[in-house]
Parts: sequence; structure tokens; C-alpha cells
Amino acid sequence: MTPTFTAAQVAAFRLARQHLAADRAGRAATVPAPPPPTASRHGARTAGEALAGVVRDVAGMQAQVMSAAEMSIWTRRRSTTRDEIQAALWQTRDLVRTSAMRLTLHVVPSRDLAVYIAALKPMAAATLQRWHARSGASPGQVEAMVATIVESLRDDEPETQRALIARAKKRAGRGVRAWLDHAWSAVRPAVIEGAILYGPPRGAEATFVRTDAWLGAQPRLTVEDARRQLFRRFLSAFGPATPQDFAKWSGLKASEARAILAELAGDVIEVAVGDERGWMLRSDRAALAASRFDAETVRLLPAFDSLLLAHATKEHLVEPRSYKRVYRPQGWISPTVLQGGRIVGVWFQKAAGRATFLDVEIFGRATPALRDAIAAEADALGQFLGVRCTPRFKARGG
Repeated sequence: MTPTFTAAQVAAFRLARQHLAADRAGRAATVPAPPPPTASRHGARTAGEALAGVVRDVAGMQAQVMSAAEMSIWTRRRSTTRDEIQAALWQTRDLVRTSAMRLTLHVVPSRDLAVYIAALKPMAAATLQRWHARSGASPGQVEAMVATIVESLRDDEPETQRALIARAKKRAGRGVRAWLDHAWSAVRPAVIEGAILYGPPRGAEATFVRTDAWLGAQPRLTVEDARRQLFRRFLSAFGPATPQDFAKWSGLKASEARAILAELAGDVIEVAVGDERGWMLRSDRAALAASRFDAETVRLLPAFDSLLLAHATKEHLVEPRSYKRVYRPQGWISPTVLQGGRIVGVWFQKAAGRATFLDVEIFGRATPALRDAIAAEADALGQFLGVRCTPRFKARGG
């Protein structure tokens, strides 16, 4: 018999796994989270290790816009500072920024990098090959370009994309040179190979570093093993879910997702949530059953927050009439107001002189309790950003 759970239990479980369930007063009950990273040799975990643990729990953090990624990390670990995030990326190197799900930029734990690269490289490489073919670049020419870029990076010194492209052009064929002139991210092949990573920004320019110099030698994983690991992490963070959800989230084909799920048969269990069915890790069944829901917990999620990207359908998050206020054209995802696992509004940061306002549009009625909770969130966000954030409310019918 298929185990059955309520939508409220599932929402509570997912929020807990996303480190979004409990407010600082502990009013929202949580479910047990996956084990934290091992302690350092000095005993207690460093800030970088703690941040890597949070990012690992949520299966990577969308980082197309790095400031939004920082806010996504902060809202899940309120003691975090921006300096700690920068240090975890560029000093202790517990976190790295690379191309991952859907060929978009993500922040992932350094110790998990090999999983993301091995699992997603075939999908990403096939996409890039189609782009290259349109410009007349052969696979051999692209391989030579990647080799040139990697060889030009010495030790762990970052270099700008502009400098790397200039070096690559010297050895590139005509088709590759044309692609280098017009591609929006010409070093992407070396990134998806796992040979280079994004380094610390240099002003407005991105930089890149050699992976082996920055992190050391990486473990070798088969595509099959890496994809099984990635699917498990997805289910731990976002389950119950379907193969279609995993395909949408990862960028893999639905047929590939179904095949991976079949390989995990001994580790997963199908459950019912109302009229819907989904899969979760068998080891998480007791945690889901014990989850308790708090409909009042409010969070301000930034643009592109990973919680909003995990499932193929969004009815569990937002009313259909408000869908286009959240999921906007050209793949833009608005900053949102999350209350009890549902999106109840959107917000937009506006600077006016020395003041910073959060223009908040509530889809329904902005109750006094909701306004107070948003004001408290805005105050906390302001402390993280180092500015005073004042909410301005605009009611919206949907």
C-alpha cells in the first residue's frame, strides 16, 4: 500500500530541508536534517564548513546573480555575514561557483564539485556542441581551445575571461575564433569540463582559476554514479518529487531521469500526496511523517531562489493567477514573500538616495501580522546588507 501524506506535511518537510522552516524563536517545528559535515581537526566547524553544509543540504544554490545567491544563503543561516560568504568562496574555498544544473551558475560545496561535474557534463557538452556546430567549430578545435585556456592558468592565480580568450584565439581555428568573438561565455567549455572554476571578481569582470591548482586533484566518478548521487541529493532536499521534476531541475532528459530512478529502486519509495504521486528517499519516510507545519513563518526569498526551481509544476507554491508575477519572461524569477510554504507576494529592492526600500506587493490581504513579519524580515535583511531596509506595502488582488 502506498504511504499517504498531507500537503502540509510535505511543505513542512521541504522547508526544513531547505533551512527555511523555523524562525529564530523556534516556533516552527522542523524535521531532522541530513548529517552535517564532519568537524574540522580543530573541533568545531568553521563558518565556511557550516555554509558548505547548508548549501549541500539544499543541493546547490542558484548563482546567476551572485548577490541573490548570497541572500539565499543568508536567509537559511541568519548568523552569516557577507564577509563569511566571500571568505568561504575565495579564501577557505569551502564553496565554489561553477556551471551546474540547466547550464546555469551555481554555488556548490567544493567537496561535492566532482559529483556535479560528472553528472551534468554530458548534458552540458551536448548543448555546447550544438552551439559550436552553428559557428563551424569542430570538437577538435574546441578541445584545443580548452587546453589553451587551462595551460595559460598557472598555480592558483585568477585570470580574466578577456585575457583567456585572447590567448585561446592564438591557437583557435576559424570557426572557434568566430565563436569566441560572439559567445556570451566563451570559456564555458572549460568550466563544464571541470578544468576551471569561477574565481574572485576583478571589478566588474569575472575571473577563472584552474580547478586542480585551486582545490587539488578531484576524485574520478562515473557518470552513472554521479547521477545517482545527484538524484539522492535532489530527493533529500525537495522530495517527494517525480522524475520529471528532477529532469526540469537538472537539465537532463526525462528518460534519463526515469532510468536513474530505476537504479535507485532500493533506496526510494513512492508516496501519495492527495491525488499526486512522488518519490522520496526511503530513509526520509519517518522524518516526513513526523513533520509539523507552521503556516505563519515568513521568509523573504531573493530572486532565483533555489526553492522555486525544483519542481516542474508550481501549484504547491503559488496560485495560478499570481504565477506570472513570480515566474516572469526570459526566465526571470522575482524575489518572493514566502509564508508557510506558499508564495503570498513579491518584493523589489529600490534605492532612493541613502534610503533602501523594499516595495512589497501582497497577492491577497496584507494582514497586520503579515506586515509585522515582513518588517522584521526587512530589518534582518538590512543588517545583512549593511543598509536600513524599509518595507512599503502595495496590496494586489493577484
